Amino acid sequence: MPDPVAASLRLAPEALTRPFSAEQFSFSTTNDLEPFRGVLGQERAVEALQFGVAMPRPGYNVFVMGEPGTGRFSFVKRYLKAEGKRLQTPADWVYVNNFDEPREPRALELPGGAAAAFINDINGLVDNLVATFPAVFEHPTYQQRKSAIDRAFNQRYDKALDVIERLALEKDVALYRDSTNIAFTPMLDGKALDEAEFSQLPEADRERFHTDISELEERLNEELASLPQWKRESNNQLRQFNEETITLALQPLLAPLSEKYAENAAVCGYLQAMQVYLLKTVVEQLVDDAKTDAQARKLLEEQYCPSLVVGHPVNGGAPVVFEPHPTYDNLFGRIEYSTDQGALYTTYRQLRPGALHRANGGFLILEAEKMLSEPFVWDALKRSLQSRKLKMESPLGELGRLATVTLNPQMIPLQVKVIIIGSRQLYYALQDADPDFQEMFRVLVDFDEDIPMVDESLEQFAQLLKTRTSEEGMAPLTSDAVARLATYSARLAEHQGRLSARIGDLFQLVSEADFIRHLAGDEMTDAGHIERALKAKATRTGRVSARILDDMLAGVILIDTAGAAVGKCNGLTVLEVGDSAFGVPARISATVYPGGSGIVDIEREVNLGQPIHSKGVMILTGYLGSRYAQEFPLAISASIALEQSYGYVDGDSASLGEACTLISALSKTPLKQCFAITGSINQFGEVQAVGGVNEKIEGFFRLCEARGLTGEQGAIIPQANVATLMLDEKVLQAVRAGQFHIYAVRQADEALSLLVGEDAGEPDAEGQFPEGTVNARVVERLRAIAEMISEEDLKEAEKELAQQALAEAKPT
Repeated sequence: MPDPVAASLRLAPEALTRPFSAEQFSFSTTNDLEPFRGVLGQERAVEALQFGVAMPRPGYNVFVMGEPGTGRFSFVKRYLKAEGKRLQTPADWVYVNNFDEPREPRALELPGGAAAAFINDINGLVDNLVATFPAVFEHPTYQQRKSAIDRAFNQRYDKALDVIERLALEKDVALYRDSTNIAFTPMLDGKALDEAEFSQLPEADRERFHTDISELEERLNEELASLPQWKRESNNQLRQFNEETITLALQPLLAPLSEKYAENAAVCGYLQAMQVYLLKTVVEQLVDDAKTDAQARKLLEEQYCPSLVVGHPVNGGAPVVFEPHPTYDNLFGRIEYSTDQGALYTTYRQLRPGALHRANGGFLILEAEKMLSEPFVWDALKRSLQSRKLKMESPLGELGRLATVTLNPQMIPLQVKVIIIGSRQLYYALQDADPDFQEMFRVLVDFDEDIPMVDESLEQFAQLLKTRTSEEGMAPLTSDAVARLATYSARLAEHQGRLSARIGDLFQLVSEADFIRHLAGDEMTDAGHIERALKAKATRTGRVSARILDDMLAGVILIDTAGAAVGKCNGLTVLEVGDSAFGVPARISATVYPGGSGIVDIEREVNLGQPIHSKGVMILTGYLGSRYAQEFPLAISASIALEQSYGYVDGDSASLGEACTLISALSKTPLKQCFAITGSINQFGEVQAVGGVNEKIEGFFRLCEARGLTGEQGAIIPQANVATLMLDEKVLQAVRAGQFHIYAVRQADEALSLLVGEDAGEPDAEGQFPEGTVNARVVERLRAIAEMISEEDLKEAEKELAQQALAEAKPT
């Protein structure tokens, strides 16, 4: 290619990066700056989050999508906490015993911050009950009244026996009684007879005594027939007296609570039910049974003390809850069990709340990937948001796997704003797969991967560095260090006019540089510490790239950086290993021969070519046909391969190099091997932008540098990628010295002209290329192949006609 044309495609060193300097900043160190509390360059995301948080209607939950490290989580959490402080503190909730149906505990709603006081009040009531009972039954007044009831029963009993005893004496029969038995014994002369004396009596006297005793026993039975009724009446009187005593004792204990919670109907109802069942508990458990204070306290606590679901500080605002491990139990709560002689049992006091309980009335933050990996969680969350009620149950119950008696607690009204943080791929997958998702998460907060670079964003960039270094206890940064970090951020963004929003990667570099500063004993982190941190990371992660470079230098991987060859050129690829990415040149080869197979992508044929790469090869076929085969059919067989590639290949960035290599094979024109090329083309030969261009150029540069820079070597990239160049300083120095060059092309012909060293040839008004040019030779070769195939087709047709005529001439 004529040198003036090549010079017009050659990029000046100033176009290969965007320099940043300390003079661009109005400070000497970050100590001179105010902290930055917002989020850098994410105005769209901020507005969306503000709308989603403020919108009170159901279904306006929020999905925050973007790449990790863009500050999305920290900003969302910080914004929600600030917003939550302005909102009203939500209600507290406790579970209490349902005395009518213990398997269905009741939920009580209390004003925000009141649950702790209510629990303390009930605990104080229990303390008072333990102190009051059974002490109240030992009071002299109670004992006197109880003795009177017992005495009345005994008097009725004694009166009945006195009547029988008088009758017995009239018949010379003595009545004996003890605590359990009543007996009759014959008497003679006022003296009771034993069996021996009784047997010596005349027969008539013995018969008379037997008859009299039988009559007395019958009369005794008649007199004592009402004894059970007397006992019941006595017991009823005693029970009624006990209840009156307990009621009188409870009145001063419960009255202050009833008065304190008079405006809360649910609490008042619970206190009334408690009073009714306390009568039963005290009578049955504390009066008759001899229990220690500890036993009595435990009994009362298990039946009457509330179980806290969620409590808030007074005037604490709306809660902001992040659940890092969103299992079913951690989100929706769980019912715990105890064992008693091998049997499982549970009570309302073994209900354990989840993150949704704690976030009720506020905000719940979840990570989408973790949440969706847990069984039962997504469906249960949708049910809760749709019904706006929170139910605590075991997920195994629906599957019939729960083999014990459990609880069915009363559902709690749910009013929560759920914020899910996840990737773009997951967001779109949920939109496609779950129709409920769009109805419940109507607000999308989209965090950009990069942000426009303006004076304001640079200032905020420096303030953000100030904020993070201060929060993490790191040393301040000099303005030179901030300038170097801005360069690194633009490199991450792959654009000279943008900064990367991957703040996490930037802060990781700052942390490593601060450690290097600490080892050096310096007070400030400057650009030198940043450079050393970058080099240290490159060394830590550079084993694979260094091994590949060694193999190229040793000739194991065949890459030429000098000379020329037909059907070969150097493509540029990017390999990603862990958290590092580096460029690696790769040989592209093409062969052409007559046939009708078309262009065969060897990578695709062996299932190594991914869809986008295969698409690029197919586009290449369209380009060749429209460019060179307008007057005859494109009837060739060609194969294209990425040599010594043993893994999956994706992307269309090799299609420009593949086009040039195929044209070289067709025209038998050698391509300069001192160039490496990357770029995508469309069917009209226009060169399109690709990714990873900085790593690709630097990968080829390292090989050329290792073999020795000649001044002819360089890389060919799309013109659309010029704005994405943020090359390493070593490459820039070589370009300034004229030892290495970067060329930017818009059309495939421009790249072809550079590679062959001559003008590729432009078509005239009739579509004819100048004779002798590369493009003209391509047309001639394609026409020759087409004519060759046409002659073969004609011969084959004539042969078939001859065979047909011969068959018809044979006699039947």
